[in-house]
Amino acid sequence: MPIDESRKFVPVRIAVLTVSDTRDLASDRSGDTLVGRIAAAGHELAAREILRDEAALIEAQLRAWIADPQVDCVITTGGTGITGRDVTPEAFARVLEKEITGFGELFRMLSYAKIGTSTIQSRAIGGVAGGTYLFALPGSTGACKDAWDDILVHQLDARFRPCNLVELMPRLQEHLRAA
Repeated sequence: MPIDESRKFVPVRIAVLTVSDTRDLASDRSGDTLVGRIAAAGHELAAREILRDEAALIEAQLRAWIADPQVDCVITTGGTGITGRDVTPEAFARVLEKEITGFGELFRMLSYAKIGTSTIQSRAIGGVAGGTYLFALPGSTGACKDAWDDILVHQLDARFRPCNLVELMPRLQEHLRAA
């Protein structure tokens, strides 16, 4: 996948939210995986939190980060399955203005190559709200690695060609400008 070295790298400010009833900072391997990859790519960790699998808590944190001009992107890990406590996609649905349907589709396609039909249990989702990108990943470290290494590292790099999400950031809220 081509990186155009003539273009300038633009660091993205990314917040990481782990959704789990059992993890804390000491045991949050998926969050650690994302934080490490964010730093290695040259981006800035804007914030990091761990919340229980409760839609209202997740929604409130998403809204706070969406309103924060120091956060360009939010990546969550956990709560995307189909059990009764998995409510991250429902929280996302309450805040998203536009869904990036291709993210979930591509994630599941890539995941299928590694875990087969078990990928149907993932409700990974991406979207935009308030000019902020939002991505919900499954809670496994493997899923976080796959989503970052195969999708997000490229789409969050302004040098990636033929197009990327960073170059669209200035236009995400153009619908709010006066006509």
